[in-house]
Amino acid sequence: MIRMCKSQIFYTGTYKAIEEAIVKLLNSQPDFLSARTAVSTRAVGDAIQTILSEQFRSLLGDLCAEYSPAFARRAMADLAFTDKDEYYYVVDVKTHRLETHFNMPNLTSVERLTRFYEDDKNYFVVLLVKYDIDGVRVNVTQAHFLPIEFLAWDCLTIGALGWGQIQIPNANAIRINENYSRKKWMLELCEVMLEFYPKEIGKIQDRIDYFRRVRQHWEQKSED
Repeated sequence: MIRMCKSQIFYTGTYKAIEEAIVKLLNSQPDFLSARTAVSTRAVGDAIQTILSEQFRSLLGDLCAEYSPAFARRAMADLAFTDKDEYYYVVDVKTHRLETHFNMPNLTSVERLTRFYEDDKNYFVVLLVKYDIDGVRVNVTQAHFLPIEFLAWDCLTIGALGWGQIQIPNANAIRINENYSRKKWMLELCEVMLEFYPKEIGKIQDRIDYFRRVRQHWEQKSED
């Protein structure tokens, strides 16, 4: 039997101290928005991500052995680090403005995640910052910093892109299972996908039937 490895950051409660430090860091920043950027959730999100990328290593302190602050926009992570026990963490930074109602952030591809988790010392980490805006002032109310397997499946969904994208359908309704087993979560992922794919096959058959009807319609038309 393969023995699962566990991060001391996430299985000792250290991550909760990091969450508190993230909130304190962001709220201690000088105002970094203008009247124009304050109305753009994308601009605010980019600004928060930049601050975190530049200063996150300082929050980790002695926990961090190596740190990478920048990745391409389509990469799996926004920042990454290796801890002193040689666990490797890729961190996906997400932001949520509390006044917004529709939000469905993509977290990662199911295929990417399953390959990444072939190594038990790898962690895919969600860093979700919740905030509101007062004029041009960002007020961070909460930060979640946790491995994806701490997110309950009843607050996740699968989007039909590529192999499937794990998404948070409502960032206002996140349920966290602290210290949850990765093995259990990954087995639940398999069950979710084995239910998801047959439904997608049905949708594809409906689309095939639709375009057969479209073709018949156009075959019956005379040339102009």
